[in-house]
Amino acid sequence: MKKSLGNKPLIYPQPVLVIATYNEDGTANAMTAAWGGVCDYSKVSMIIDKGHKTAKNLLAKKAFTLSIADFPHLKEADYLGIVSGNQVADKVSKAGLAVSKSQNVEAPILEDFPLTLECHLLSYDETTERAIGEVVNTLADESILTEGKIDLSKFKPLTYDGMNHDYVILGEIVGKAFKEGNSL
Repeated sequence: MKKSLGNKPLIYPQPVLVIATYNEDGTANAMTAAWGGVCDYSKVSMIIDKGHKTAKNLLAKKAFTLSIADFPHLKEADYLGIVSGNQVADKVSKAGLAVSKSQNVEAPILEDFPLTLECHLLSYDETTERAIGEVVNTLADESILTEGKIDLSKFKPLTYDGMNHDYVILGEIVGKAFKEGNSL
């Protein structure tokens, strides 16, 4: 029997996303967000409170990078989510993260996170606080690749359990998509 948990958008797994932008002075800014994901073949969507420094930067630069946090950088990713860029201007450097300039968009790349999407801002709705970005390029560190494809056992991406406020690493492979259902 199922138990009602109320009106909660519990979709699992939920990726731990790190959104990076440039501040007006050219320094890197980043925030960790739990509300986001893929919304089309080449688009991502995130909910970013308009009071966040990241939202202001997105609107000014019309660009951002989106990294998926990994287990080796759990503390850094969590720090970027609990410290406000409005209060701590250099929180990326305080987190000890290496930064480089994107070749495709006007946004920083956080080199420590092994998977990064370079994005142009398509829209930001101030009522819903939903940002939509178009992915123009995806960068993957060679350390997480096997035969040119992302290998989750090497990557160890973090997911967020919003009900229990826990970080979880994805588990083992249990089947092959578009194959398992063929036996039915």
